[in-house]
Amino acid sequence: MASSPSIRRNDYGPLRRPVGEWTPSLSASVVIPAHGQQEKLDVVLAALAAQTYPEELLEVVVVDDCSDPALRLPDLCPKHAKIVRPLPGGWASAHATNSGVERSDGDVILRLDSDMLAFADHVESQMRWHHAADYLTVLGHKRFVDYQAGDLDPREVYERVGAGGAAELFDLDSSEPQWIEAIIDRTDGLKDADHRAFRVLVGASFSVPRGLYKASGGMDADVILGSDTIFGYRLHQAGAVFVPDVDSSSWHLGPRQISARGDLAKRYRRPHIANRVPELDTKRPRARRSWVTPLAEVVVGAGPGTESCVDKVLAGSVPDVRVTLLGEWPKPLPERHAPLDDPDLDARLQVESFRGEPRVRTASEVEDDPTVPYRIWLPEGAKPHRDAVASLIGYANEHRLGLLEVVLPEGVARLERTAAAARAAHLGSDIAEVWGAERVTEGALVDALLGVKRSGVGDVGRAPDGLGRRSRRILRRVLGRR
Repeated sequence: MASSPSIRRNDYGPLRRPVGEWTPSLSASVVIPAHGQQEKLDVVLAALAAQTYPEELLEVVVVDDCSDPALRLPDLCPKHAKIVRPLPGGWASAHATNSGVERSDGDVILRLDSDMLAFADHVESQMRWHHAADYLTVLGHKRFVDYQAGDLDPREVYERVGAGGAAELFDLDSSEPQWIEAIIDRTDGLKDADHRAFRVLVGASFSVPRGLYKASGGMDADVILGSDTIFGYRLHQAGAVFVPDVDSSSWHLGPRQISARGDLAKRYRRPHIANRVPELDTKRPRARRSWVTPLAEVVVGAGPGTESCVDKVLAGSVPDVRVTLLGEWPKPLPERHAPLDDPDLDARLQVESFRGEPRVRTASEVEDDPTVPYRIWLPEGAKPHRDAVASLIGYANEHRLGLLEVVLPEGVARLERTAAAARAAHLGSDIAEVWGAERVTEGALVDALLGVKRSGVGDVGRAPDGLGRRSRRILRRVLGRR
């Protein structure tokens, strides 16, 4: 495929997806994590054997996640299909998926649940998108249906799917849609989605280029439930564009997993996702604590005004920040020395001042951390108001910017969206092209970074959850909730 076109934010509308007669060139690996339920797997593989995508470009890898008895390949299955065991060191869907990816070699990974009966053009329809750009995450359409073992015969499924009759296997009117369809509908098929488009990746059927899968770090095998949402966030951070494919569909054989024990499942997911995905859990900003993945990394150069600047950041209305002090840090002193004559005294005192603060670290250069959604550079002389960080992020999200610069007398403050930087790097372009950029020279953002109180800022009452009313409004805007 030729070099990929540049997509701005999530607006994939200008893409030229192949239509009609075409000759595909990319190979696809369908990876199916599975545990038990051989009867459903037989039906799923029968449908995959009837796919319209060229047989020579399609492989199916079933990862048997320690089923007892072990799963087997039925007689009726795709020509290039195999069953593998998961790699050592883990279990459950995310680990099994990663294992299947490692045992496959297709250009594109299409993950499919083991209870998903795909329409004949399900693979082809998603693969058409991947021939248009190499950084798309394509979401397969599905409907949930009532199903009992023995309701379908694999041979009949193969014949009816191959004849284009998959839609008639179940009654559409009695099927249940995905909750993400409402989001897709109100955002013009995600083309007008904000920075949280990734939340619609909910497993079952999606496809990504192998290179994007690897760049994202793969699925988080430490999370047993909810790993698909975390993977969606990882893909977003790696620069992905999310595309719902509505030209084909599939049947989910049985109800939603979460429907049976929904409240408990949500309770399990919440802390695991909150620790890894900063902008989904509405409780996160109200809890004044640190999280595994901070909302923002704030970089401040070492200098005379650094300590005051950092103290103000740490005392701000966004507690889940990580601060990096950037400078040349001295080596340890000899056992006996003249402490007041130390040429590196100021740097040592700065290190000592923050030695007990786990949110602050020192570095000689900024290290990339793809998990953190925003990186903010502040001049050491900045005097950020308590809402400064929230205001920067809120402004960037409200105006859907990948880069925001605020000109101060002490220098330029800069916010960079990690997802935008990753996509720009992938395409060899700049952030302004793929996400938008703005330079601010006056107004509320400048005042917030200089510590100037504006009307209604600063003297706000304290709410029971520890945040002032205005701070909560800002944080809701940060999360994209207006």
